[in-house]
Amino acid sequence: MTTASTTTLRFHRLLLTGAAGALGRVLRPRLKACCDRLRLSDIAELGAAADGEELRPAALEDKAAVMALLEGVDAVVHLGGVSTEHAFETILPANIVGAYHVYEAARVHGVRRIVFASSNHVTGFHRQSETIGPRDPVRPDGYYGLSKAFGENLAQFYFDRHGLETVSLRIGSSFPEPVDRRMLATWLSYDDLERLVVAALSAPVVGHTVVYGMSDNPLSWWDNTAARHIGYRPQDSSERFRAAVEARQQRIDTTNPVALYQGGGFVAQGPFPGDCP
Repeated sequence: MTTASTTTLRFHRLLLTGAAGALGRVLRPRLKACCDRLRLSDIAELGAAADGEELRPAALEDKAAVMALLEGVDAVVHLGGVSTEHAFETILPANIVGAYHVYEAARVHGVRRIVFASSNHVTGFHRQSETIGPRDPVRPDGYYGLSKAFGENLAQFYFDRHGLETVSLRIGSSFPEPVDRRMLATWLSYDDLERLVVAALSAPVVGHTVVYGMSDNPLSWWDNTAARHIGYRPQDSSERFRAAVEARQQRIDTTNPVALYQGGGFVAQGPFPGDCP
């Protein structure tokens, strides 16, 4: 297939976790240009292996399985885990324990670069009236956002202690097109998602870099200036969808927390079964 990004960097073996998820399915055919062998992992059905693919199902909370999964891997695109808001007990095994297993296995096997799928929900309780950057304080909007904040801290620790480089991608709303007015600010096209991941893999020096995953949208709450050194240059924009989105959603209730905070609907979810009364 034709890809949105080109790079001369080529890994022998690249691991994609969460390969059966929505964004994993988008990236699966696109990442083959970056590697000789693409190792795919998930707990969901992965289908048949295409040429150049290796299928390695693994539960992230299974330390031994993850340790085996990263053997012989040069770099990791880590999308695996629960991708929406749930009770803490649901988030914990894959997103928190599993993230630790990925980083520890990467350390043991000498992996030098991880691209970590973080989320804009790490800062979801900042208001839509603010423009923030990766260096502003985190304000998670739920257990999912908390787990991604943990992942970013884990990435920083493993760089500081072990020199393992990470680009943490605070992904906005990656869909074929924006579905509401919030997504005019947070939208990330699939082609720009590819450009972002390839930039994160191929930048020569990243340390631990945090970057927001968004297209070149005129309306934006996020400033990526501090992450320009990875070379990500979005080429798509939500502007061409604006008229249709505004026609569908003509009014915004500014008394509703969903419209006040950058995290949108995530700020209003819960409590969940098992939470304290």
